[in-house]
Amino acid sequence: MDQRTYENYRMILREEMIPAMGCTEPIALAYGAAKAREILGREPERILARCSGNIVKNVRCVIIPNSGGMTGIEAAVVLGAVGGDANKEMEVLEAAQEGARKRAAELLKEQICRVELLDSAVPLHFILELYAGSDHVLLEIRQDHLNITRIEKNGEILLNREAEGDASGEIGDRSLLNLEDIRKFADTVRLDDVKDLLSRQISCNMAIAREGMTGRYGLGIGRVIKESYADEMLTKMRSLTAAASEARMGGCEMPVIINSGSGNQGIACSVPLIVYAREMELPRETLYRGLVFSNLLTVYQKHYIGKLSAFCGAVSASCAAGAAITYMVGGSLDTIKRTIENTLANIPGIICDGAKISCAAKIAASLDAAFLAHHLAMNHQAYAPYTGILQEEAAETISCVGMIGKEGMKETDKRILKIMLEH
Repeated sequence: MDQRTYENYRMILREEMIPAMGCTEPIALAYGAAKAREILGREPERILARCSGNIVKNVRCVIIPNSGGMTGIEAAVVLGAVGGDANKEMEVLEAAQEGARKRAAELLKEQICRVELLDSAVPLHFILELYAGSDHVLLEIRQDHLNITRIEKNGEILLNREAEGDASGEIGDRSLLNLEDIRKFADTVRLDDVKDLLSRQISCNMAIAREGMTGRYGLGIGRVIKESYADEMLTKMRSLTAAASEARMGGCEMPVIINSGSGNQGIACSVPLIVYAREMELPRETLYRGLVFSNLLTVYQKHYIGKLSAFCGAVSASCAAGAAITYMVGGSLDTIKRTIENTLANIPGIICDGAKISCAAKIAASLDAAFLAHHLAMNHQAYAPYTGILQEEAAETISCVGMIGKEGMKETDKRILKIMLEH
């Protein structure tokens, strides 16, 4: 493949495959608060957090890591402001000490943080305002969890990236992603160019999977799956992947290598492949190339949908995992496309009703569908074009699913948020 495309794909992987502690939305809030506190120069006396509906939805039910069991927007913002290290980015709360947790609890009791719903067309969007004495800092994050687009202090504009025409924060061009080039890149990438990313993904995501299998988080779904189903490949894949998600949603402090801004997607597009390669005793290089394929295919699908929507990201990541398994066993491009189509013919209707421990169950269900899709494809079976939303080409089907997730489900997203806020 040409060098421009090669370097672009390599950059996309480096931008997407980063470590994060806990659910990425509360961590983004903590990061923003830590950065705003740094600019303010002292502990805030008052905070206003204006958050888009998808931020509200994804922060409401998850336990914030290293918080002592705290939940909610106020807790994420206040703990980030008093104990976060913005230099750690998505691991901003890694260094939060007991003193910071205690101080955050005191400030939460004083109700220094007020939350308002931000009416925004951008799903991932929040504005934090920190006050102390006569000083005031405003910090805005849009589109990506670390993408600060505006900073103001006492009315002076310190940063305005939208005015500069750079509001996405991304360097790699996702519009250049396509199935054929993803396959070529996975086949030909120099492993030394990506080995550090892949080794870290294997290490981190399997470590939290093993931690989740202890049953100390949520419902202990990984152990339940393992003990309730036959001791076979799919059981092992589903149990470990679901366990990793449940631990992450349940406040585990171990980092996860994320994909498309999501730890669950990073887990779902990697752990099944790692388990499969281990059980089938595949060469390490085969696993590495499979992970390259799976990570890029997840980004490709999510590029159409967006980082946050009413469409469950476990579908996209599990679809990528199933297709990557087809790739790892030598399936042709047509067979890979059939795997994608078979998955998207089955489960494109799973909604995202916020981040929580039951995301693990959605991942388990999605992997079941993706592995079925793989087996159907390997047996030369695929649903016909124009069956439901399926199109003539897999790429067209992916774009149609993206349109449903991004545009078609906007009203669904509003209804989900309304139901959640009524209780």
